Formats: sequence, structure tokens, C-alpha cells
Amino acid sequence: MPKLTLDRLELRGKRVFVRADLNAPLDHDTVSDDTRLRAVVPTLQYVLDAGAAVVLASHLGRPKGQVAPAYSLRPVAERLEALLGRRVELAPDCVGPATRERAQQLGPGEVLLLENLRFHPEEEANDEGFAKALAALADCYVDDAFAAAHRAHASIEAITRHLQPAAAGLLMQQELAALGRILQAPERPLVALLGGAKVSDKLALVEHLLERVDALLIGGGMAFTFLRALGHDVGRSLVEPARIETARRALEAARRRGVSLVLPVDAVVADGLDSPAGRVVGVREIPATQAGLDIGPRTVERFTEALRGARTIVWNGPMGVFERPPFAAGTLAVAKAVAASAAFSVVGGGDTIAAVTQAGVGDRIGYISTAGGAFLEFLEGRALPGVEALTEAG
Repeated sequence: MPKLTLDRLELRGKRVFVRADLNAPLDHDTVSDDTRLRAVVPTLQYVLDAGAAVVLASHLGRPKGQVAPAYSLRPVAERLEALLGRRVELAPDCVGPATRERAQQLGPGEVLLLENLRFHPEEEANDEGFAKALAALADCYVDDAFAAAHRAHASIEAITRHLQPAAAGLLMQQELAALGRILQAPERPLVALLGGAKVSDKLALVEHLLERVDALLIGGGMAFTFLRALGHDVGRSLVEPARIETARRALEAARRRGVSLVLPVDAVVADGLDSPAGRVVGVREIPATQAGLDIGPRTVERFTEALRGARTIVWNGPMGVFERPPFAAGTLAVAKAVAASAAFSVVGGGDTIAAVTQAGVGDRIGYISTAGGAFLEFLEGRALPGVEALTEAG
């Protein structure tokens, strides 16, 4: 069902609880990458411009349900002040009398950032009492944290039983629209490109995508389990023995459905990650003492050709150990091929976004998702608690 959106709310004079994903990396007391902060600014600006006050909430890191100064949101408040051009006050806690009193005093255009939600174990436990205390701080709820939408936490799921209406923020709307465009009515051919280390991390995704895509390209470490399933010796390359039979079934399912499942035909091999350089061999000729750490140039050509004819592309996971320069060429070449395609492309996952950025083609990708786990679970067809909990559009 379509969900209620921010533009449908009457905001003037209200206190709006905005759940965001401000889980930004810190360098001591400074935000070192403000990408996630910038992503939520349009929603915050919209609410403030509409004459409302913002009670802003997020988690940061994994403080394990205890107050830990290293995980304070103070650096986030300071960076948000610069991005918004207005004061962002940090509350002493996310619940409690002092925080409730400050929230009740908020006037239009003011922003109160609650301290780290995960300082309380009740957040991750989806505790009703904790959710009710959060709900008491505001008049309505906006979720703009798609990256956390796969978690049934108190500020994401339980709070909506105590604070209505519950609407999707602008970033959440963008994510749902872009991913929905892939799953519900994609322009065809639809090509999925999967990489990363382990096939077990992407198994449900492979099975789900095989029912929907016209072609599935598999690179990265996960490709070697599929190559082993075809009977190839792959040396010391990463293989998950327990998943070989599952990979074999996926290959058979692709053949049965007429889906083109494309695997590497060559690889860049080396003795290990610290090797100063690798060499290209066919996947049938990987030495017993070496491991495949990137796709080779012939595989890049095959993948590029498959991407060239696509009308919709979804990509998650690098093609090799791209953070090491000797093994980055395949991933960067694929990033450029995705960008050069005329297709609508959606890229998600931290490593994949880093690769697109490193290749300098971020501005030519159709949509870059801020999410990792939620991105994968949505593509797997799983219901996300943070989306399900939102009010249905009337």
C-alpha cells in the first residue's frame, strides 16, 4: 500500500519527530563524512519552512545500550548547524523530564537533536514504554531513515503505535520510489550486478532476482563459489563449500527461466592481498597457490556488453578487493560502464558507493541509495518494519 508522505501533513505550529540516519563516521570530535547528514537536510528544511519545530532522533555506532561519550551526537549537532544555517541544540538525553520539558518549549523553526537513541537498550529491544516516551516529545512522526528501516527498533516501529500520523520523509520517498521502480515496473531489459565477498550474504537476493531480472552478472569473491559449482578449480580463491550446491541450484534456475547468468571468465590472481601486483589468468587456469582478487579484462568486456543493452540496472557489491590498488581496475571499469549506460541505474551499499565515487561517476548514476542492509532486504522482497509501520495514504 502507498504510504503517507510528508507533503500531506499539516505542519504549521507542530512539533515533528524526525527519525533520521545520522550515523556518520567521526574523526575524534568531528564528522569526517557528512553524506548522511546532507541527505536528510531537505526534509528538515521542508519541516522548518512549513512553520514547525523539529525533534530530531538518530543512533550513532554501537554503544551497546550504555552511555558512551565517544558515541555522543554532539559532533553531528555541530555539523548540522553548519549545513542548516541555524542552531541545533543537543538534548541531554533522548527521554526523561529535562528532554521532555525542552521539547515542549520548542518554537517554530527550532531544532532539538536528541542524544544517541542507542544509549538505551530499550531502543533496539523495540520497547513499548521507551517508544511511548519518545512519542510524547512531538505531535506527529516522520521517518527519513530508510537505511535503518529493516530494523524493528523503538524509534522506527513501536513509536508509530503512539504517535500518528506517521509519514515518509523526502529521502525515504526517494528510496522507495527508486527501488520500487526496479521491482514493480522496471524498463527492460533489467540487469542486476552483484559482487562482494560472500555468496551467503546475497543468497536470498540471488534467488529473488532470478524471478525478476533478464540478466544477472556475478563478480567479486562470491563468484568463485559459482565457478566451483561448475566444476572449476579456483585455487585459494574465496569459496563457501556449504553454498556450492545452492549455487548449482541457482545456475539451474537461471537456465530454466531463460535468465542470462554471467560469471567471470578471467581473474586477476595473486599470492595475497598484500601482493604489489596481480596477473590475469582464465578462470580455468587459477594456480592452486593463488587467489582471484579481481575480475579480469575479458570479464569487464562481457559485463560492459551486458550493461550496454540494459534499460534498468541495479548494482550491489564490488568486483574485487578494490580498496587495494592492484585489484581495483575491474570494479572501477564496471562503475564507468554502469554510468555510461542509457539505463536507469540504482547503486547501493557502502563499498559500491565508494567505488562509484572513486571512479568519479557518481553524478551519472540514476540513484545512489544511502542504505546497505535495508537496500538488500528490500530487493529480496522482504517487508521492512520501518516502512510497514508508516500510515497508509488515504
